[in-house]
Amino acid sequence: MPLSKIQLKPGINREVTSYTNEGGWYDGNKIRFRFGFPEKIGGWVRKSSKSFLGICRALHPWVTLSNEQYIGVGTSLKYYIERGGGYNDITPIRATTAAGDVTFAATDGSSTLTVTDTAHGAVAGDFVTFSGAVSLGGQITAAILNQEYEIDSIVDDDTYTITARAVATVQDITIDGQYTPTPVLADSSDSGNGGAAVVGAYQINVGLDTAVAGAGWGVGTWSRGAWGSASNQPIVTNQLRLWSHDNFGEDLLMNVRDGGLYYWDASGGLTSRAVNLSSLAGANTTPTVAKQVLVSDRDRHVLAFGCDPQATPGTQDPLTIRFSSQESLTDWAATATNSAGELRLGSGSEIIRAVETRQQILVLTDTTLYAMQYLGPPFTFGVGSISENISILSPNSVVAVDDNVFWMGNSEFYVYSGRVENLPCSVRDYVFDDFNQDQALKVTAALNSANTEVWWFYPSADSENNDRYVVFNYGEKVWYYGTLSRTAWIDRGIFDNPIAASTDHYLYLQELGFDDGSTNPASAITAYVESSPIDIGDGQEFMFISRLLPDLSFLNSTNGAPTATFTTAVRNYQQGSFNPSTTSTFTPSTEQFFLRLRGRQMTMRVGSTDAAMTWRLGSPRYDIRPDGRR
Repeated sequence: MPLSKIQLKPGINREVTSYTNEGGWYDGNKIRFRFGFPEKIGGWVRKSSKSFLGICRALHPWVTLSNEQYIGVGTSLKYYIERGGGYNDITPIRATTAAGDVTFAATDGSSTLTVTDTAHGAVAGDFVTFSGAVSLGGQITAAILNQEYEIDSIVDDDTYTITARAVATVQDITIDGQYTPTPVLADSSDSGNGGAAVVGAYQINVGLDTAVAGAGWGVGTWSRGAWGSASNQPIVTNQLRLWSHDNFGEDLLMNVRDGGLYYWDASGGLTSRAVNLSSLAGANTTPTVAKQVLVSDRDRHVLAFGCDPQATPGTQDPLTIRFSSQESLTDWAATATNSAGELRLGSGSEIIRAVETRQQILVLTDTTLYAMQYLGPPFTFGVGSISENISILSPNSVVAVDDNVFWMGNSEFYVYSGRVENLPCSVRDYVFDDFNQDQALKVTAALNSANTEVWWFYPSADSENNDRYVVFNYGEKVWYYGTLSRTAWIDRGIFDNPIAASTDHYLYLQELGFDDGSTNPASAITAYVESSPIDIGDGQEFMFISRLLPDLSFLNSTNGAPTATFTTAVRNYQQGSFNPSTTSTFTPSTEQFFLRLRGRQMTMRVGSTDAAMTWRLGSPRYDIRPDGRR
């Protein structure tokens, strides 16, 4: 009998019914399309056995002048520099008390210590490091007091509680991203207050890892108050903690969205902390609050987006852009003798994201896309509107691919390639009909250039965290999707593989191996692709399927006996269920399967659940013959 070769259109299409999509793919998970054919995606392994505190939403790689490879890791609780698998805490200090401003009180038989510090400005979850304390007289020794603590609860504006713990660094007691101290119980001898020399160094207030519905942009008073002194303003932490960061040479600039600008000097080493930009020698009218910081690579200006204007320091304008003088971190006062300056956008209510391409800087407000270009003196920068009536879901939903920029908007996708276009998406309804709009700020765009892919990780309707992804393959011009939890991503470049952060508080090397390295030992990745219904003729005749000749390669699988499954199912009517079905297990030595199925329509599903293996599908052939109309 003649054999029917199954060659389907690449990509997944969920914008039409499965029957209308005949000749295409309708469902899948953990697969991609290469040269028009589906294959299993690559695996992932932990970059390090160490974890970080908080949820990471920003990663930034760079190389220092001494050839050290660093990754900036911005989380809801901390800012780290990862080097060689270790996480070095460089979180800026918000305030440092005068000696004696901090006192401790203990209760016999309890590990809870009450800390008194007038107008401390802290929130629950903040981190503070004490120094200069002496023993309380019993079990609570000086060594126990003089270390870093996470604040358990806020009693009032002047007091809070911590849990006395054995001496250890916070990183040492971080297990799977959880702070797990070993408590120390006070006894009746602990009647002191820590002495008159206690100093508390407070890190900048922590942020949320889950957005609060209705909080909106720009809420909060991050790190306000005089540098080096305790804050006397209430602290509001009801928006998602998002970071932006960029390099100024080998040094690092970072910004907490709607918060301060900070600077880390690489020459100070990994034990030094970032400091407020305004604290640098010679700092002149530096922005005190911004939505994003970026360094223009072509002309070496530092740009602050959505910041406070020079004339009204401390009052944030979400549409103002300021830039330092060329080659300067500290000179921000616009004069006739420097290139510092200020612009204000005219459309939209706030700047959501700025992204640098090879030719210009694109600035997206909530309604308009602008192009910002270096003009030189006397104007330095110029800005012009490119497109209005756009939308954008989150600051991290944008990614640049050379001179093209892709982003996710409200119920649609966009691309800028000289002009703004809506990106036709064959899975749009599938994505946005099962989407948690309350957590839209968590959407993260990722570039996987080795496979010409842009990924968007997003939270499904029943999840508060990113648990799904949708992919546009700009090389193949097709879409596909799947399930995977990732909160931040950097493409290969400095490192051989893409690196991503997950909600389990680890970094992962992506596209490495074949398995899910989040478990120990690594576990198999379940991957599959499923076709839309296929019929013969106009769908009136029945077909009889008697044989399958699979066409599948296991590529470079290390599994000595890899297997994949081919499931063939039939049905008689468009709205009916596919039944019966036959699942056949394919091995490298399999030549054919004998089937016995009869129906008007058939589907094919190819998948795998084995570890240490991958696969690529070719053009399987079925032995199909007409079998009458009844």
